[in-house]
Amino acid sequence: MAKLPRVVTVTLNPALDQTAQSPDFHAGKVNRVISEQSDAGGKGVNVAAYLAQCGHDVTATGLLGRGNLEPFENLFAERQIVDRFVKLPGLTRVNVKIVDKIRELVTDINFPGINADADSIEAVTRIVLELADTGIEWFILSGSLPKGMQTDSYRLLIEQLKEKGCKVVLDTSGIPFDRALQAKPDVIKPNIDELQEVTGSVMESHGEIIDAARQFLENGTKLVVVSMRDKGALFVTSEEAVLAVPPKARVVSTVGAGDAMVAGITHGLIAAMPLPEIARFSTALSLGALAQIGPSLPPQEDISDFAELVTISDPD
Repeated sequence: MAKLPRVVTVTLNPALDQTAQSPDFHAGKVNRVISEQSDAGGKGVNVAAYLAQCGHDVTATGLLGRGNLEPFENLFAERQIVDRFVKLPGLTRVNVKIVDKIRELVTDINFPGINADADSIEAVTRIVLELADTGIEWFILSGSLPKGMQTDSYRLLIEQLKEKGCKVVLDTSGIPFDRALQAKPDVIKPNIDELQEVTGSVMESHGEIIDAARQFLENGTKLVVVSMRDKGALFVTSEEAVLAVPPKARVVSTVGAGDAMVAGITHGLIAAMPLPEIARFSTALSLGALAQIGPSLPPQEDISDFAELVTISDPD
């Protein structure tokens, strides 16, 4: 079967996700781990894995430590993802995820990443722009920035990609998100807390959230997706807005659920789906990720079943 269109994901601060299942976990006490696994991760790495499962021809780039490459190399080989990462001395960070199945809670302990120097930043930029020159249209920039990288790094990269006519999906937070908005990425996916932080206002109604999202559409962004946890997500363009609400689902792990939504949004836009179908499909992928540990989706028939259970409506 022919691959779907090429996509590039950029992960500047990837991680090895060490997941420990510890039922009835309590901080400050001795806890028993009943199972554990380690997965190559980081937001853009997860997005690449999900898009590859959707059939896309994916290239992944960013920064990785040479000291623990094997899990990443194994994932890229398994999913047929082209590896264009810049390899640096040292170890890629390890993030610990403690899964409590009884309470259906996940505790994240995220470590800082490797240091990025000017040469490594220049190397990633060169690779990204080389890929843009090959005709790849879609670039996804995901996750936090490592130590040593300027907070406007995403902005500078988006500006150069836009000059080449590329489309950019951005999923980050904090100051890097605020600065990157100036470069007018085509798609942004803040959660409600991140949207309130960047706008400096508290939003209580769907109408207020939509109005805030459309401020970014006036600046050149085409789609804003605001995730609101179990209340669903708002998908907002200049012409329409839809609310996608998932059913109550059993959570195996929350790691990667937002990245699966980013993959679903990107796939839907490439496939020219109507906005309600983009909302339905990307929410279904997110539900699928909640049922897995590691960057994997359940079988396609399960995704289709999830999609049928997603409620799509006009926001109040």
